[in-house]
Amino acid sequence: MGDVVNLKRFKKRGEREQAAKQAEANRALFGRTKSERARDEFLGERNARQLDQHRIESGDAS
Repeated sequence: MGDVVNLKRFKKRGEREQAAKQAEANRALFGRTKSERARDEFLGERNARQLDQHRIESGDAS
């Protein structure tokens, strides 16, 4: 016969692993300095401007 298993232990282990994954994601997302965030914002805006400059406007062909 098999061993008696406490399911709460496995549930808690799964919750701890999920919390650790979420904490890692939060550290990557929010654990940046102000200058890093400003640089990323600047680069994102610059890339958006460059993309808009290369956009072909679809006007009336008539």
